[in-house]
Amino acid sequence: AQCFNPISCGAVSEELFLWLISDGKLFLTEAFNVIMEEILHKGTDSEEKVCEWKDPDQLRALLDLDLREHGESHKQLLQRVRDVARYSVKTCHPRFFNQLFAGVDYHALTGRLLTETLNTSQYTYEVAPVFVLMEEEVLCKLRSLVGWSEGDGIFCPGGSMSNMYAMNVARYWAFPQVKTQGLWATPRMAIFTSQQGHYSMKKAAAFLGIGTDNVFIVQVDESGSMRPEDLEAKIVQAKSQDAVPFFVNATAGTTVQGAFDPLNRIADISERNGMWMHVDAAWGGSVLFSKKHKHLVAGIERANSVTWNPHKMLLAGLQCSVVLFRDTTNLLMHCHSAKATYLFQQDKFYDTSLDTGDKSIQCGRKVDCLKLWLMWKAIGTHGLSERVEKAFALARYLVEEMEKRDNFKLGPFVNVCFWFIPPSLRRKENSADYQESLSKVAPVIKERMIKRGTMMVGYQPMDGHVNFFRMVVVSPQLTTKDMDFFLDEIEDLGKDL
Repeated sequence: AQCFNPISCGAVSEELFLWLISDGKLFLTEAFNVIMEEILHKGTDSEEKVCEWKDPDQLRALLDLDLREHGESHKQLLQRVRDVARYSVKTCHPRFFNQLFAGVDYHALTGRLLTETLNTSQYTYEVAPVFVLMEEEVLCKLRSLVGWSEGDGIFCPGGSMSNMYAMNVARYWAFPQVKTQGLWATPRMAIFTSQQGHYSMKKAAAFLGIGTDNVFIVQVDESGSMRPEDLEAKIVQAKSQDAVPFFVNATAGTTVQGAFDPLNRIADISERNGMWMHVDAAWGGSVLFSKKHKHLVAGIERANSVTWNPHKMLLAGLQCSVVLFRDTTNLLMHCHSAKATYLFQQDKFYDTSLDTGDKSIQCGRKVDCLKLWLMWKAIGTHGLSERVEKAFALARYLVEEMEKRDNFKLGPFVNVCFWFIPPSLRRKENSADYQESLSKVAPVIKERMIKRGTMMVGYQPMDGHVNFFRMVVVSPQLTTKDMDFFLDEIEDLGKDL
């Protein structure tokens, strides 16, 4: 038998082995102090930089990324920790507006640290008893917010994977023979999603062998919401091409515009055509916590499945994504189960229905429920509701302040999307080269912003609109002062353009 014990194999002495353990604990303690200072203290200070920008060649040299034959000293390793913290983007910074996640919740962070330290894989009650029960409770609570008293669900590594789970289960629901016989036993299948639907729909179709050509793109209105009449037209088109419509993806909070599709009308169409209705609420699902804003997802309870990312508006921390199912027939398990006998023995001494790992397409699966559970325990449903409503209130404030200034032009969007009109382009909307010139403004301001390090916000073109900024207001650390700073900083960065 091969020996794996470094002491009994003679690889190191017992004294050296114990010293290595002791040194490792000391390193962890000191590294944690660096993390607290450089990320959780400086990184959340609006007076500090969001990012210490370096070009790739500079950064490679500063980080000394080479992996060598022998290890480094305690002092050198601590410097590595400081360098990683220093040169990384501080997504916890109040003025990080670049993505649909931002800020930091310290209770959720504690859950993340606890998860990493326990290093548990969530597949059986035997190895993860606390987390199997915890996941069950959190999923049940999330389903109740959707409007389901029963159902199923699982935590997934991100919204794209959650969407893929939904599509795969829907396909199994429509054509159960696909699991054993493969795609040759199914007809051509048709999927429907809007122009503003997440790109993961096409990725899922490709990954599952359905094919991207069988994803029918439905038109949207000016706000970015799906047009139900065009959905019906696309279903007719698919049928005329001998494709079987089986899956429609509605979006609650599109990535760029933040638009919400008309879920009740889409549900009517889905039911008439015998289709599975999925709602990608990765971004917008958290409005379910708000009595004031949950009308945006009216009809979500009629969906067959829902994707929801608490790591976005709720700040649970990456990654925290769920796919929820209305189904009560154990479709999720039937679709994915492989009955591995070394893990999922049926003669265990406890209730084997608690071994939920066979529902997953993964084997090893991180614990993603703890951070959400601990945060929810800390601030309650009421606190999460306040978090959502504060984000909406600050977005409204920002829009109102933009409307008072001449050099901001709002797009017809729900997320705060806008163009900055620099001095050289003001009152020149009718010029032949206006749009081309305007498209160059956002990239220049973004470069200056990143190199100055004061804040970070994204931009993009879309559907005939030239580059515009997309402002994401999420972090609970934000105040109206930060909104005012944002507007002033954009003006200062573009004043000479």
